[in-house]
Amino acid sequence: MEENYFIKALQEGNQQAYGELLQAYEQRVYNTCISFVPNKEDAEDIAQEVFVEVFNSVSKFKGNSKLSTWIYRIAVNKSLEFIRKRNTKKRFGFMQSILGTGLAIDRSSYFTEFNHPGVQLEQKEKNEILFNAINKLPENQRIVFTLHKVDGLSYKEVAEIVNLSVSAVESLMFRAKKKLQQLLYDYYKKEGN
Repeated sequence: MEENYFIKALQEGNQQAYGELLQAYEQRVYNTCISFVPNKEDAEDIAQEVFVEVFNSVSKFKGNSKLSTWIYRIAVNKSLEFIRKRNTKKRFGFMQSILGTGLAIDRSSYFTEFNHPGVQLEQKEKNEILFNAINKLPENQRIVFTLHKVDGLSYKEVAEIVNLSVSAVESLMFRAKKKLQQLLYDYYKKEGN
């Protein structure tokens, strides 16, 4: 089905179109969410929120970008929103522990159920280290790096999703790679001592 007709069917509430949308994007949205939030249950919850948002907002979709770009944007935004909320809760838990009114949240336990599609079990530890380093990147670098390197999108696709030029995306990727090299070098140097 041509994209314009497909979008029109979605906007009219066509159940078959919704089914096709889920079938076409369910795994891609989940992969994007788990790339940002490497915890299976949380990524599944975020992916569900993405589709709720898509279903609730498709009537407002104007077609200024491809449908896939719009859906990726929602997935990235929902993932980042989740991370911000989680970080706020961590700070609150840390303050409670200082004041003696609660338990500190163990920051390392979040990755205990790390399970990214395509990741081999024997590489689990290395991937946890990598994803921890990716999560330390500035937000704009983290988004670009994750969409390009983890989700496998082209620079052009990433540029459309984040509303930047291809050259700006390339620049962010360059800085992200440099920052990751430094973070990983520092980690392995520290581990070697």
